Amino acid sequence: MRTGVLGGTFDPVHLGHLMIAEEARVTLGLDEVLFIPAGQPYFKTGQPVSEACHRLAMVELAVASNLHFTASDMEVRRPGPTYTFDTLTELRKRLGGAHELFLILGMDSLADLDRWRRPGDIVALSAVVGFARPGADVPDEETLERIRGQAQGRLQLLYGPLVDISASEIRRRVAEGLSIRYTVPEPVEEYIHRHRLYKGNAEARREAV
Repeated sequence: MRTGVLGGTFDPVHLGHLMIAEEARVTLGLDEVLFIPAGQPYFKTGQPVSEACHRLAMVELAVASNLHFTASDMEVRRPGPTYTFDTLTELRKRLGGAHELFLILGMDSLADLDRWRRPGDIVALSAVVGFARPGADVPDEETLERIRGQAQGRLQLLYGPLVDISASEIRRRVAEGLSIRYTVPEPVEEYIHRHRLYKGNAEARREAV
């Protein structure tokens, strides 16, 4: 079995995430792609992040129509800050050594891999897949060579169809009462409006006037 691992804050999950996952699945011949919302993303400590239960629920809605996609609550259930090394270690124990893992990262995250907790162990546990995203610089050749060396050749770069959608832009549009249709799956859009997510900034501005 070959499993892709796509982690992130997913605040909210959007069509860009789904397109990256599907491109990786088809190109790499993956049997499944796990979407794993971070419980407490340590890179965003001090920043406002929606409750994990909402982010997980939106991912579950987003992947429901694709039999190859699965939402995982493993990081939401784990106490404390979320580290990719811990997630891959848990998956390796659960799935066994014969199961191939592919960690899917944006190029910006790939360039920062050295800042992550135990990067050498991360690349030992999983192949690494770097995916180009609009607005993100491709790491320079020196950085790529260093990562290739750490990953013992198990680094792949993908340049599939790209859509310039960002979660921060979606949150801004919701806060300002603008449409987010065609940026997120319809069930996710309905969930955002039903639970009044991302409305706080706009309401705070109105109350201050």
